Amino acid sequence: ILPFASVNQILLLLLVLTVCAILYNKVHQVPSALKSEAVDLESPEETEEEIPVVICAAAGRMGAAVAAISSIYSNTEANVVFYIVGLKTTIPHIRKWIEKSKLKEIKFKVVEFNPMVLKGKIRQDASRPELLQPLNFVRFYLPLLIQKHEKVIYLDDDIIVQGDIQELYDTKLAPGHAAAFSDDCDLPSTHEMVRSVGMQNTYMGFLDYRKQAIRDLGISPSTCSFNPGVIVANMTEWKHQRITKQLEKWMQRNVEENLYSSTLGGGVATSPMLIVFHGKYSTINPMWHIRHLGWSPDTRYSEHFLQEAKLLHWNGRYKPWDYPSVHTDLWENWFIPDPSGKFKLTRPDS
Repeated sequence: ILPFASVNQILLLLLVLTVCAILYNKVHQVPSALKSEAVDLESPEETEEEIPVVICAAAGRMGAAVAAISSIYSNTEANVVFYIVGLKTTIPHIRKWIEKSKLKEIKFKVVEFNPMVLKGKIRQDASRPELLQPLNFVRFYLPLLIQKHEKVIYLDDDIIVQGDIQELYDTKLAPGHAAAFSDDCDLPSTHEMVRSVGMQNTYMGFLDYRKQAIRDLGISPSTCSFNPGVIVANMTEWKHQRITKQLEKWMQRNVEENLYSSTLGGGVATSPMLIVFHGKYSTINPMWHIRHLGWSPDTRYSEHFLQEAKLLHWNGRYKPWDYPSVHTDLWENWFIPDPSGKFKLTRPDS
């Protein structure tokens, strides 16, 4: 049994140790708080939502993809990750272009597209062979190429983004809708352009209504079409509704029955999407898809209107890296020359 004095000494020692522990904590409290604050300051950046943007890099037009990426990256503070889709033969070129230019700062992943998935699904059409290039159909296979994202932006390569891509990404999709597109009848400012170049903006311009399979759809030929060059897509709904399988079904039916062709609407990738998404898509703000800039080498929009536009699309034959074309200055602002010298702009004095 310890004497009374020893017990008191032990209690006193415990008291002193407790006081020391409290004082120690108080002295070290500030650095500890700073440390946790530093973690808190970093965590939003780490958890900031990625905006996945899918864009194709096709042989002969890689400069288009580079200019599009450059314009997006330069006009946003958002956490964008670019999924650059190419064929096996073109991937080394686009990778070198990015890594040896000022685009080396971007976050990107190069994805190889296997054209064998299209075997037996494309009807050969000699009038516009460029529209049959495998990468034109990448948009049909988004969930197979992009695995971890719920929401994805797909963009054609012949575009320039003048707004903040975050705005486009924030496009609301209605429940049950797998995608959002721009209606071809949506913006009065473009109607005159459409009329002047003979651009089609209804289903009649894309589907062959002489065919029974098309009439059986019950879609009025005067229904306004949409343009799938800019897509905001919900991957969960896309997979749930088996959109890719539906699109492939209509591609195969076209091979057998010639239900649509590039001589109609100017694109064999648009027609199956018009069928599959009829009445089941949300809409994109019209200023986020100003199109038809490539339909005529003569017809121009007003400069004021183009300055207000968030996204410009040179759909049609007359591309801004070729000659003749219109509003090339707006496109060339974002173009980055090819370090390898393979891709060159076609200009009147070149």
